Amino acid sequence: MIGVLIAIISGALMSIQGVFNTGLSKQTNLWFSNLFVQVTALIMCFIMFLVTKSKWQFADLLHVKNKYILLGGIIGAFITMTVISSISKLGTAKGIMIIIISQMIVAYLIELFGLFGTDRQPFEIKKAIATIITIVGIYLFKS
Repeated sequence: MIGVLIAIISGALMSIQGVFNTGLSKQTNLWFSNLFVQVTALIMCFIMFLVTKSKWQFADLLHVKNKYILLGGIIGAFITMTVISSISKLGTAKGIMIIIISQMIVAYLIELFGLFGTDRQPFEIKKAIATIITIVGIYLFKS
């Protein structure tokens, strides 16, 4: 249950952040607003790191298996940029809905093929049908 609540909060925060970041980019520019978002996120993470007294050393990153997992921050910069661009071009609801369906499809494919160290899941026709229904719902909403 706590996982569902956290996911709901995450989705709400992503939508709000997308609107805020789009508004900022309209008053500055895309890459400057992205830079500001990432720097403030860095500061917040550093503060939380200190507050929680996490025990970690930078050298620990050298021992990470599958070095590609270190690309999360770079991907995060492009996530921020693409969210800003999609909301700016499509509007908040349409942009976020298409982002969510994309997340759902890619997440399902990652599980289906066991990519990036995830446990491989079997194909289920009901999940494919649910995805199609979601896509149709988004189409109906935006038309």
